[in-house]
Amino acid sequence: MKSLLLISVFVCLGLASDATASERKALFQDHAVLKAVLTAPIAQTYAQRNSDVRLYHPGQWTYLDENGESQRLDVSIRIRGNFRRQYCELPPLRLNFKKSQVKGTVFSGQDKLKLVAPCQHGLESQQKVLLEYLGYRTFEVLTDHSFGSRLIRLSYVDSDEAIRSWTDLAFVIEDDADIGKRLELDKVRVKENQFKDLDRSTTALVELFQLLISNHDYSVLQGPEGEYCCHNSVMYTKEEEADRRIPVPYDFDMSGLVNASYASPPEHLPIRLVRTRYYRGLCQPPEVMDAAVAHMLSKKDEIIALYEEMPELSRLSRNRSLGYVNNYFAILEDEAKFKTQVLDRCRGREQLEELMAAEEASATKD
Repeated sequence: MKSLLLISVFVCLGLASDATASERKALFQDHAVLKAVLTAPIAQTYAQRNSDVRLYHPGQWTYLDENGESQRLDVSIRIRGNFRRQYCELPPLRLNFKKSQVKGTVFSGQDKLKLVAPCQHGLESQQKVLLEYLGYRTFEVLTDHSFGSRLIRLSYVDSDEAIRSWTDLAFVIEDDADIGKRLELDKVRVKENQFKDLDRSTTALVELFQLLISNHDYSVLQGPEGEYCCHNSVMYTKEEEADRRIPVPYDFDMSGLVNASYASPPEHLPIRLVRTRYYRGLCQPPEVMDAAVAHMLSKKDEIIALYEEMPELSRLSRNRSLGYVNNYFAILEDEAKFKTQVLDRCRGREQLEELMAAEEASATKD
């Protein structure tokens, strides 16, 4: 009876996939690895990593379509990112397609796309990218309120022949404007969120997911200095529920799942390693948290299958990630562990109690 009640609760709260959501655009409907070649002045583009002005450079994007036929599109590229732009040997890029050219192709409807690629040359860095990609895929399994992602086996060819060609695994992610259109949500630009501003069910799910991948590099309350809220989270809202903001997370390279060489937890947390899970989520009403946990557990087998069935993962990466994911579910399935490692560490308990008391008083008055 309890499990049936929780199922009905998380469906009502919106944790299940939204049956009314429109489909993702063609590029993100298929998870087959796309094969492509980027020919552009890549060395020139990389040279702008420290420049205040980062210009687009014209090039070509050639890929194999679903019939195995070669297709060519014009594309412009520029360097992007903050930390990775400065740190990585191979800084991340933004792709800019021509909308008039992509009609009728798998890139139909695409304009600007973030390309997430290995930080350095070498197999180890490729495995890190695969794990970050699996972070996105994991959240896609949990909810439609997520960024779509597509894995690409990408060959880089410098049109100036200033650097040698190479091939890496990389991936692109759905544009945040497309998420809003797909889910009929409005993107919110605010300096910060208060506890009361956040949709409880989606926030609970996001923060349990962040615990799964052990990502401490995010916030649903504030953004970096001088930037919109929130840090590594895009905020959305429904027009009729403008006071309930929905966070959609991105950028998982600092997570324990990826375990990048440059990643470290925030200094204020009592942990030394990003692989150490430490819950930073907001406190939620018991029925909201119970529903989020039930939804997580209902997706356990599907999530584990992602890591088991990813052929590009090395045996070592697969075994480590599977053990890591299974350890997370062991926390959810053990009442004592869940209380100690999640419920007792949640933030904003007093704000939640005050908010719930105010809501109860309002309901009694009505």
